Amino acid sequence: MSFKLNTTFKAAIIWFCVSSGTAISQTLPLSNNLIAFNSDEGEKLLIQSRAREDFFPLSMQFITQNNQAFCGVASSVMVLNSLGITAPESPQYSPYRVFTQENFFSNEKTKKLLAPEVVARGGMTLDQLGGLLASYDVQVKVYHATDTNLEQFRKLVAENLKQPNNFVIVNYLRKEIGQEKGGHISPIAAYNEQTGRFLIMDVSRYKYPPVWVKAADLWKAINTKDIVSGKTRGFVLVSK
Repeated sequence: MSFKLNTTFKAAIIWFCVSSGTAISQTLPLSNNLIAFNSDEGEKLLIQSRAREDFFPLSMQFITQNNQAFCGVASSVMVLNSLGITAPESPQYSPYRVFTQENFFSNEKTKKLLAPEVVARGGMTLDQLGGLLASYDVQVKVYHATDTNLEQFRKLVAENLKQPNNFVIVNYLRKEIGQEKGGHISPIAAYNEQTGRFLIMDVSRYKYPPVWVKAADLWKAINTKDIVSGKTRGFVLVSK
C-alpha cells in the first residue's frame, strides 16, 4: 500500500477522532472481543478494508444522540445527510437546510408515524426506524434476523459498503457484543474482509467509541428479540 494512501487515511482518522472531542476519552472500557476505532489496530483495519465506501460520508456527518433513547434518530440524521436528501428547514441554520435531531420529526408523514416524545421515552423498533426513514425521499429495506442468516447478512452488508450512496443501519443488543447493555441502533461504516469485522459508528459517543466487531458477534446481537415489537432485531438498507 502506498505512502500516499496511508497518509490520506491517517489524516482522515486523526480528524475523525479529534472531531469526536472528549466523548471518546471518557468512554467505557471495551471487552477483548472489540477493537476501538481510535487505536492503532482499529486504524489498520480501516486502511486494509476494501469495503469502506460509507466511512467518509458518515464520518463527515457523525453526531452524538441527543438523549439516551435517540440512537435511531441520530443514525437516521447521519444517513439522510450523507445521502444529500433535501432537508427540512432548521431555524438555527437558516437559510441553509440540514437534517438535525430536532427537525427530523417535522415531516408530516413522520409525525403521523411516531412522536418525538414517544421516542425520547423508549426509543424505536426496527420497523419504526424503517418507516420513519421511508417517510423521506429514500428507498428502505428492513431485514429482521428471522428473514436472513449470518452469511446473507455478511454478504448484503459487505456489498453495500463497497458501493456509494447507500447505507446500513443496524439494530442490536449491546450485551451480546460485550457492552452495556440494552438495544441500540447505529450505522455501519466499513467491513474488513481479512478479520471479518464490521465498523459500527456508535452514536452514543459519550458511552463508547466506534468499534470493530466480528460479524458473527454482531449477528448474535442482531438475532435477539425486541420485547417491544415481539420480533427479532435486524438491519436497514437505505438508498436514494
